[in-house]
Amino acid sequence: MASNANAPIIIKRKKVVAGGGHHGGAWKVAYADFVTAMMAFFLLMWLLNATTEKQRKGLADHFSPTIPINRSSGGGDGALGGDSIFTEETLSQSGVGASSPDAFTQPLSQDAAGADGEDNAEFLEMETMLLGSGAEALLSERELRHIVTRITDEGLVVEIFSLDGAPLFAPGTDEATPLLNRLLDVVGTLFARTTNQVAVAGFSRAHAVVLFDNPAWDRSLARADHAKTRMEDLIEPSRLHRVTGHGDRRPVLPNPMALRNDRIELTLLRSDIAR
Repeated sequence: MASNANAPIIIKRKKVVAGGGHHGGAWKVAYADFVTAMMAFFLLMWLLNATTEKQRKGLADHFSPTIPINRSSGGGDGALGGDSIFTEETLSQSGVGASSPDAFTQPLSQDAAGADGEDNAEFLEMETMLLGSGAEALLSERELRHIVTRITDEGLVVEIFSLDGAPLFAPGTDEATPLLNRLLDVVGTLFARTTNQVAVAGFSRAHAVVLFDNPAWDRSLARADHAKTRMEDLIEPSRLHRVTGHGDRRPVLPNPMALRNDRIELTLLRSDIAR
């Protein structure tokens, strides 16, 4: 017993690793992140397949750092009904029509509104006749794509413009196509119902700056002159107040070389302007 009391004491320390040995539990966190990412991916794929284009734009607008006046049209049903305050501006520039019949009727100043209320009523009636649809429509839907109207302080402006695949002028010239002559005849027939004077303006798209001789000015004036000649066959020549060419200085699209900038504007002037 005495000899055992003097024996050395040995302490064995055992290191215990929790979590299943050398693997640990980190893989569980990684796996959970992977499953979450996959769920989000399949949810996104389902949304893309189950929603319309307008709804997808609405979702994109929801996550963009903007307010509802974003130029992108949304898909919601809130205050703006899925559109933006720039809807009419965008539609009129692209030439695809408007969301309401009076979209291109611009508000008048108080002076213009009070000067001649009869003009306003007559202009609105002509707009209805020109842009109307149905059996008694003056123009087909395909032809109506080339026309927008607006009422301004100067009068009723009828804009006739080219579209991709349907130009109003032969490429590279000021020669009118049968489509343009048809549209001019319809507008001239309407203008013949009144005694107001008419202003004609021609416009051209821009050309490459490398051209030595820029044809925009001469071409726009020649187009305006053609429209004037066409109008003279339908209304009294004395009613033509002015004929102008604006070259490429007033594009309606951000791209000045866009075909949409090739256009003619016919303005039925207010009775108190051209006296």
